[in-house]
Amino acid sequence: MPGLIGKKIGMTSVFDENGNNVPCTVLEVGPCVITQIKTVEKDGYAAVQLSFGDKKEKNTTGAMMGHFKKANTSAKRKVVELRGFVKHWKMGDIITVDYFKDDVWLDVTAQSKGKGFQGVIKRHNFAGVGDATHGQHNRSRAPGSVGASSFPSRVFKGMRMAGQTGNKTVKILNLRKVKIIPEQNLLILKGSVPGSKGSYVVIESPDRI
Repeated sequence: MPGLIGKKIGMTSVFDENGNNVPCTVLEVGPCVITQIKTVEKDGYAAVQLSFGDKKEKNTTGAMMGHFKKANTSAKRKVVELRGFVKHWKMGDIITVDYFKDDVWLDVTAQSKGKGFQGVIKRHNFAGVGDATHGQHNRSRAPGSVGASSFPSRVFKGMRMAGQTGNKTVKILNLRKVKIIPEQNLLILKGSVPGSKGSYVVIESPDRI
C-alpha cells in the first residue's frame, strides 16, 4: 500500500461535532523525498523509496550521500520502500501530508516501546493470585507448570513465559483521520499509535491499491 513516513509528536484530544472529547495522536508527516524508483525490468519489482528527516552529512556514509545526491536532496535519517503508488513519481519529487487529504482511514506501522525482560504477569497478563495449583506452589507471580516431565520431556514452542517485552514492529489498522494541518505537516489520527515521542512511523492508505 502507498503511504508516507512520519514522526510521532504526542497525544492530544479534540472535540467532535457531537461534543465528545476524542483522544488523538499527532504525527508529523513529510515532506518525504523520493530517492529511488525501482522497476520490474531493473529490480524485479516496482516500488518507491521515500526518505524523511534531515541528518548531518558528517554522520552519513559516503555511499548514502552519493545515493541522496542522485535525488538532489540532503542526507536523510529514515528510508523506507513502499509499493502500490498509482501516480508515476520521479526521483527528487516531494510528497507532503496533503497526499492523505482524500483518505478517511489510515494504517500506521511503528516500533512499540521496549519494556525489557518482564515476567508473565506483565508480559502475558497472568492473574498472579488465587490457589497455588498447577505447579505454582506458594509463589503468586510464578508462571506455574510449563509441561510434563516424562513426555514429551521438553517445553513446547510458544509457551507463555517471561522474556523480552515490547520493542516489536506493530501495525495498527484503520485509524480514522481527524484533521490535517498542511502548514505544519501535521496529521491527527483518532486513538493511539505505538512507539514513543519522536519515533518514526509509516502511514499507509488502505483505500488505494
